[in-house]
Amino acid sequence: MALRRNFVGLCCIFVAVAASPDPDAVLDHEMLAAHNEIRARIAVPPLRWSDRMATRAQEWAIHLLRERDFYHRPNPTFGENLFEITGSRAGPDQVVGVWASEAREYSYRSNTCQGVCGHYTQLIWSDTHEVGCAVARDAGREVWVCNYDPPGNWVGERPY
Repeated sequence: MALRRNFVGLCCIFVAVAASPDPDAVLDHEMLAAHNEIRARIAVPPLRWSDRMATRAQEWAIHLLRERDFYHRPNPTFGENLFEITGSRAGPDQVVGVWASEAREYSYRSNTCQGVCGHYTQLIWSDTHEVGCAVARDAGREVWVCNYDPPGNWVGERPY
């Protein structure tokens, strides 16, 4: 009887551990959903998640956090959006929402920007098919990076 109770107890512990969501998988899902929600508003095809882009994003986010700096990767081969917050934590909806808020600065009709709108146009670039994102954190700062393949924001071209 004692053996059976121990076995049942171990099974419950295993199930509880196995059922815990992977924080990275949750982040991946939430970032992809946030991107695709914005793209759906203008009938642009949804993005697919790319682990390759996410790995690249993680490397750059860690680099920026360690260097205590904030700038785009030099000589990029992929599209890139950055977000930084200090003294607080952000979530995927907030990060993507900040980029999407640049829509008010963009005029599709004239294909011009009245301020900053490059994060938004990369987010909705219809020829972009994959995204991968990551966040690096320390006690007081977060750096979020998303990479896009193929990249967008080609001068003279409309995003969709």
